[in-house]
Amino acid sequence: MQNDLPLFLAGPILRRTTANEICLWAITSRPLDATFQLYSPSDNAPLYVSPFAEQPRVELGDHCHVIMAAFTDTHTFPTNVPLEYDIIENATSLLHDIKGLLYDNEDRPTFVISTQANYIAHGSCRHPHHPCEDALVALDKKNNGLDANARADLLIMGGDQIYADDVCGPLMSAIRQTITLLGMRDQTFEDAPISACSDLAETTMLYQRDALLPRSTINHGLFKRLFKTEPEPVFSSGTTENHLISFNEFIAMYMLVWSPSLWASITLAENDEFPSLTTEERKRWDDQKSELKAFCAGLTQVRRLMAHIPTYMIFDDHDITDDFNLTVGWERAIYESPFAHAIINNGMLGYFFCQGWGNNPAAFSSSFWQTVTRFTATPNSAHLNEVIALFQHFEQWQYTIPTSPKVVVIDTRTRRWRSESSNNKPSGLMDWESLMDFQQDVFNNDAVVVVSPAPMFGVKFIETMQRIVTFCGQPLATDSENWMAHPGSANALLNIFKHPKTPKNFVILSGDVHYSFAYDIRLRFRKGSPRIWQITCSGFRNQFPEPYLSLFEWFDRKLFWPESPLNVFTRRKRMRIERRCPDNGSNQFLLNRSAIGEVHLHADGSPSRIGLLTGRGEEIAFLPTEDEQEALSAETDSQHP
Repeated sequence: MQNDLPLFLAGPILRRTTANEICLWAITSRPLDATFQLYSPSDNAPLYVSPFAEQPRVELGDHCHVIMAAFTDTHTFPTNVPLEYDIIENATSLLHDIKGLLYDNEDRPTFVISTQANYIAHGSCRHPHHPCEDALVALDKKNNGLDANARADLLIMGGDQIYADDVCGPLMSAIRQTITLLGMRDQTFEDAPISACSDLAETTMLYQRDALLPRSTINHGLFKRLFKTEPEPVFSSGTTENHLISFNEFIAMYMLVWSPSLWASITLAENDEFPSLTTEERKRWDDQKSELKAFCAGLTQVRRLMAHIPTYMIFDDHDITDDFNLTVGWERAIYESPFAHAIINNGMLGYFFCQGWGNNPAAFSSSFWQTVTRFTATPNSAHLNEVIALFQHFEQWQYTIPTSPKVVVIDTRTRRWRSESSNNKPSGLMDWESLMDFQQDVFNNDAVVVVSPAPMFGVKFIETMQRIVTFCGQPLATDSENWMAHPGSANALLNIFKHPKTPKNFVILSGDVHYSFAYDIRLRFRKGSPRIWQITCSGFRNQFPEPYLSLFEWFDRKLFWPESPLNVFTRRKRMRIERRCPDNGSNQFLLNRSAIGEVHLHADGSPSRIGLLTGRGEEIAFLPTEDEQEALSAETDSQHP
């Protein structure tokens, strides 16, 4: 079987890339007995060579090895110039065997270690079977033929890189086939409806996993308790019928959504091969299979993109499950169920191995590694409980990137400000301690780029609707989490913007919401206000349902224009928020199409261009507001009297 498998099952992906380290991630079908070689394009001899044998490698199955290589040198690596890399084994390039990995006229993958964050590509929410185009493919097409210096300095994925809670039937079938194909280790469970993940065979439980997932009455209000209503699902997503459960399922999904390698060995069966499917499920299978095939057609280009641009990531809820840590009641329901707790931590382990490590390898100590590798060697409940205890106290998922301007990526999921008044009120996205850590990261910088998975400044009408639904005791019904939902975290965040040490130029990059927009923001009644830009791009392959978005935008325009008296009733009443309009001829400031954000920055960290590249290849810019144009004009006049 091993001889039939390609060597690189996923990757290589460029991860944290600075003057001091070059991080490379991949999953291979056998251990690598190879060297990493770094080249200047003008030289045939490598300027740096290092063996993979000295780098961490974790075996997850007979033919599944995660390569997590962080290459360092006694001297710094060359910066701001094109570089090439290769992986050599027995005097042969292993990368040349990967179909479609190189751009036209390349001999090796090229990249740049940039000290400047002048051009950032960003976004979130890549849903494999959503009926729209993949914007990562569009960016790869744009990059083909460009010089390495003309590409984005960074690719930042701001959450929902996978949808663990919304897996289509054909993809679940492919995941189960992958686990068998690679001989991935079987995970055992205790206090669960299954004893091992091998109980979840490919041909059973399709569209029926929600029956396995735990239920609870913890979030029941007084009415439901009085009338003793049925327990409700702990996992609040409405699409849990194929929810990922085991650790190896999470790993398999990452391989299948980032690389085409395994799909040649996968059979997407016809629906009549699953006699347990209902008529409605058979139709869904066919529709999802069609969208999944379209998604897979772009995977060669997605892999090429991430092999050429330093790529950074942070989780949001769907990487683990919908509404992850939304309320105290949600957390209590999870902790009450060992099976639910195991699923959540399987997702967190998958995030560590496939996303979290490469953002900042130095954050993970030797004791951290010992705990997680004990589980991967023997994936049982005892070792998973050790991982659960580790993750409960781990507070280093956030990280910074040492560019100019500095990039600060925050964790809005695991260090939350829990409501003290009600189980059903949304938690603040960050607690006091994490907000103080964030404050220290941003203060005393002239400019900063902050990556917040959820927008810090969202659409006020939508946030108002979420607040009403929360008041009615149903925060899970509308995903009622935004920065303004919790008074403590909202006020602490807004005070950071008001502080005299806050950066002069403050760019916020966000995703999550499945539409895109840009705001120019200033403090009211204050001279010398910091200049703040909220730039939201979502999703890479997802969209908001229409006609609801158009309706919500209409109400937002009518109720919350910049001088509206209703602004006084919002937490952001001391902020003047101006909407940017797109240059595509539309009069809507919310764009509802799959896209990747492209932000170009001046030397002082202010945006020179805020744009989108849609999944269809259209380039759209968000035009500066009149106030922004006047500020730029005044600044130019002061510099050139």
